[in-house]
Parts: sequence; structure tokens; C-alpha cells
Amino acid sequence: MAKHGKKYLEARQKIDRNRQYDPAEAMKLLKEIASASFDETVELAVKLGVNPKHADQQVRGATVLPHGTGRSMRVIVFAKGEKAREAEEAGADFVGAEDLVDKIQNGWLDFDVAVAAPDVMGIVGKLGRILGPRGLMPNPKTGTVTFDLTRAIAEIKAGKVEYRTDKAGNIHVPLGKISFHEEQLLGNFYTVIEALIKAKPAAAKGQYFRGIAISATMGPGIKISSQKAATLGKTA
Repeated sequence: MAKHGKKYLEARQKIDRNRQYDPAEAMKLLKEIASASFDETVELAVKLGVNPKHADQQVRGATVLPHGTGRSMRVIVFAKGEKAREAEEAGADFVGAEDLVDKIQNGWLDFDVAVAAPDVMGIVGKLGRILGPRGLMPNPKTGTVTFDLTRAIAEIKAGKVEYRTDKAGNIHVPLGKISFHEEQLLGNFYTVIEALIKAKPAAAKGQYFRGIAISATMGPGIKISSQKAATLGKTA
């Protein structure tokens, strides 16, 4: 069993482990118990009532957090000609085609998100084994394979986050930094919840939200009422 430090144990004592908190209460408590010396990332974890082994029950997509993620995203773009110039003007950190593929094949991975124009996906496909396992492969479902590169780059820089069920049906999404105001964290929280509600597979049966929790990088998780989150998420 992993051993936790004094600050972690003190924070955990302030949480009622048998209670599912209202989202606003959870955000307030999370900020109160934060004690790290750096600006921790706030993470949302959601257990969905889906079976990812079936293609028609996989949940994957992206949404733009209204208050951003609190971090600067490094964006690379695979494009040629006019589209390459568009990407550069839109603020991409690195733009290329075959040269960019070679650079990544040689071990360079100094970026957070990869975007590609559809007409160069033939060469980008060579990177599937490298980028795929890291969640960095451009994909039409998350808006990272598109001819509208200006919009894609702007959304990523503004706070676009991707979500995808793992093998156990869980989703993990960053909501921002612990330094954010509670209202900002709540706004980002409900944006993700709303996106997950809209992404519910038609084949998913029974309770969709099986469990919701938030945590900071160095702190314990706080359970949130799935019913309240889903209800408010539809109107937030």
C-alpha cells in the first residue's frame, strides 16, 4: 500500500468519504485543502456506464473549456503549401510535413497536441505507433484532422481538452489550476459534463454516470453527486 505524506493525510481527514458532494461544495473544499507549493492541476475523473470493448459504446471527443486549462499548449501542425502558411499565421509552434514526421521518428516529442490537414494524413499515418499510445495522433473525432487549421489552433490555445474512455470506462480530464476561482472551475466542470451527456452512446444502457470525483495533483479525491452533476449539467 502506498504511503502518503502528512499534508495528504490531513487533507483527507477533512473529506467525508461516505458523502457525495454538491459540485459547488466540492470545488470549495478542494481549494481549501490544497497545500502544495505549486499551482496544482485540478483533475476530473468520471466512471461511465459503458463497455469500451464494444465500438458503439466508446466515448471520445473534445470540448473547449470556457476558462482555459491554465497552461500554455504547444501545437504542431502537419501541412503543406498554403495550409502550412495558414498554420504558421495562426500561431502553431511548429509546422511541417515529411520533415516533421522524420523529426518525430527520431525521438522528438516536445509538443502537447498534433493537428493535421486531411491531405497529409497519408504520411502522418507512419507515426501511429509512436503517437497513438501517447494520445497524440490527430483524429477527426477530436477536431485535430481538419482543413480549418486556424480554428483548430485557436481552440487548442484557448483551452480545448480531449476526453476518451479507457479500458475500464473511465475518463480523466484536466479542469484547470487550483489557483482558478471556484466559479471558473465550476464552469469548466459543467462544460465537460455537458459534453459527456451529449456524447452518450445510444447503446449505453442503465446509469450513465457511475461515479464522479475531482482532485488536485497532490491531494485526495472528492466524490461528487452524479445525479446533481448531470441535472445541473443540462442547464448550466
